[in-house]
Amino acid sequence: MQTSAKNIHDQTVVPFRRATTAHIECRDNIEFMRSQKKGSMKLIITSPPYNLGKSYEQHTPYELYIEQQAVAIAEAARLLHPNGSICWQVGNHVDDGEVFPLDILLYPLFKIHRLKLRNRIVWTFGHGLHCQKRFSGRHETILWFTKSDDYTFNLDPVRIPSKYPWKKHFKGPKRGEISSNPLGKNPSDVWEIPNVKANHVEKTDHPCQFPVGLVERLVLALTNPGENVLDPYLGVGSSAIAALKNNRNAYGCDIVQEYVDIANKRVESFFAGTLRTRPMNKPVYDPDGRDE
Repeated sequence: MQTSAKNIHDQTVVPFRRATTAHIECRDNIEFMRSQKKGSMKLIITSPPYNLGKSYEQHTPYELYIEQQAVAIAEAARLLHPNGSICWQVGNHVDDGEVFPLDILLYPLFKIHRLKLRNRIVWTFGHGLHCQKRFSGRHETILWFTKSDDYTFNLDPVRIPSKYPWKKHFKGPKRGEISSNPLGKNPSDVWEIPNVKANHVEKTDHPCQFPVGLVERLVLALTNPGENVLDPYLGVGSSAIAALKNNRNAYGCDIVQEYVDIANKRVESFFAGTLRTRPMNKPVYDPDGRDE
């Protein structure tokens, strides 16, 4: 694979030249977004830090965290294409055992820019840390906003198998005919997709990475081939992989050089045909009770 690298403000930039391209930088996300053209991103999808003080984030006072998110969301709104979407995936901030739901707290920041909430998608997964004084958290949320009422939404590429594919109309002129869509059903706004843990095929050194299949569903539904997808908190590049895998251009940045290096290696592996990812609609494994 031919790549070209250059140094900008002491940050390594590696664009990958293919039918679709990846623009990945180790850079502050506000600086990176301000360097991009207004209205240039069809989909902005990301998962910002939850301000928990994990190894990849800096714990900041709650008020400052909200201020920082407000700046990032303002830049995202500026970059958003008129027919585009923002998907902001968050969980909860937990302070001294008290839960602060970030999707609720951040919602007003999007409304400042007159963005319209289309879905509050619940992402549920079966594994995670076990809590002792409250029920263990097993879901996070994706806030999907659009800039206008005229937005891209492609349902057919993300349909899932119907529960009753041979269901028929029981009355009326179509009585006896198949009533379900032959392409499958709408996946709804609750998605069960395994999170990336130790034995996941996509696992890297990042402690909290996107599963590629989660991003793929949004890329396919909310963009068309050749359009731009941005992740301003790129991490190890799962959003970039989801975009490139489906013939979209990937843009992203992270302030941790180690994660940017991993993202670039994953992109190289993708173009080389050696990157392994979990299929988007692969059923969740259901043990039969005899597994160890």
